[in-house]
Amino acid sequence: MNKSTKNNSGIFLLICLLFLMSCKKTTSTLPDPVIPVDGQVYALSTDVFPNPERGFVHTYPVYSEGAPLNAATLATLKAQNITMVLRFFYLENFKTTAINAAELQLIQNDLDKIRTAGLKAILRFGYTDDIAGTDASLAVVTQHLDQLKPIFELNKDVIAFVQAGFIGAYGEWYYSSNGLTTVANKTAVLNKLLAVLPSEIMVQVRTPLYKQTIFNTVIPVGSDIAYTAQNRARVGHHNDCFLTGGDDYGTYSNIPVEKQFISDEALYVPVGGETCPPSAGYSPTCTEARKEMLLLRWTYLNVDYYPATINAWRNSGCFDEFQTYLGYRLALVSAKLPDAGTVNGSVNIAVTITNKGYAPLYNKKISSLVFKNKTSGIFYSKQLLADVRVCKPSTSLSITETVNLNSIPAGDYDMFIRITDNAASLKDRSAYSIRLANTNTWTEDNNGMNDLKHTIKIQ
Repeated sequence: MNKSTKNNSGIFLLICLLFLMSCKKTTSTLPDPVIPVDGQVYALSTDVFPNPERGFVHTYPVYSEGAPLNAATLATLKAQNITMVLRFFYLENFKTTAINAAELQLIQNDLDKIRTAGLKAILRFGYTDDIAGTDASLAVVTQHLDQLKPIFELNKDVIAFVQAGFIGAYGEWYYSSNGLTTVANKTAVLNKLLAVLPSEIMVQVRTPLYKQTIFNTVIPVGSDIAYTAQNRARVGHHNDCFLTGGDDYGTYSNIPVEKQFISDEALYVPVGGETCPPSAGYSPTCTEARKEMLLLRWTYLNVDYYPATINAWRNSGCFDEFQTYLGYRLALVSAKLPDAGTVNGSVNIAVTITNKGYAPLYNKKISSLVFKNKTSGIFYSKQLLADVRVCKPSTSLSITETVNLNSIPAGDYDMFIRITDNAASLKDRSAYSIRLANTNTWTEDNNGMNDLKHTIKIQ
């Protein structure tokens, strides 16, 4: 072996050693981002913590004029890292009549409690929890949706998603006693629901074939129509027999093709649901669950059902992993930030974030650069153009912008990035601010923001 070969071998071994030293144990199966060699670099965290509109959810069904949500129970959910609840309103007493004032008030009161608790709601409505039971006619469903429209509008800030519901047992679009499972009637119910909901709220249907049939296309939603008011762009998927083996009890007709359809769509529309008793001989192991959640980009999952499956994950050690990576998991990667600026001038910033979660965000957020005066403690916020929804799983987003310093007086400032709810009613509440998955960067200051670990002098 000549000298040159020996030197090259030594360099190769050194590189390998450095690579092994840099590896960290993590439960995520998504690749780590490529980190630039210059600028501020941030360490990833594997801690479990709550973030809005993602993760495990509790499901709370209620029958007509039944018991309201318990405010004390809701107040404990954040400590369980839960930020959403699925509230299922059964309207069994109103199959032939209008919804009465007491029921409408129950719905409003529950949404008020959800807001107070700092949570968001997934809503579903139905008429029976019995396969042999009866639902309502199309005319009554339409009447009820008109009655619900003002509630949807008034509470759009805390409604994460709405499941299509109304048709058949459990609102799952099966076994309708009023013939609502025809394509024409399914289309009528879905279009009416989309019409009475604020345009920014997305709806989920029970199977991919339902959506394909209603919109007469197998082409998944893409970036060309994503986040628009077009009906097709507002419809995602919920699977209430997830991980049962085979076709998930009729969820799929052409399994690989329809799963790929959902995978493609889930870059822009939400996917979630619950498990149910697995078919004979099938076991939804951690490996299988992880594979499916990654493929189908699951953003939430009911923690209450099916208990045997959920408990098996707890016992196998992957429950915390799923709680960590369901939905989005944004993290700082690196930043190039200015050391100095001038009053009423402007500065250039370059911040890179990555998404380690199974899914992206679906609802619009507001991102801001925040300056905190090191002497007075006063905060100055500058809204950014960046849309964090475009940070898809296993990708990075570069926020490269020119930020004006207007109205920021001279002084030394610590810099932060803040990602808040789009609703004016929620943007100043830390419960609705996004915590980035980095070590020692989150602060509850200024209603929740992320420390960029950098100081700028404005002079």
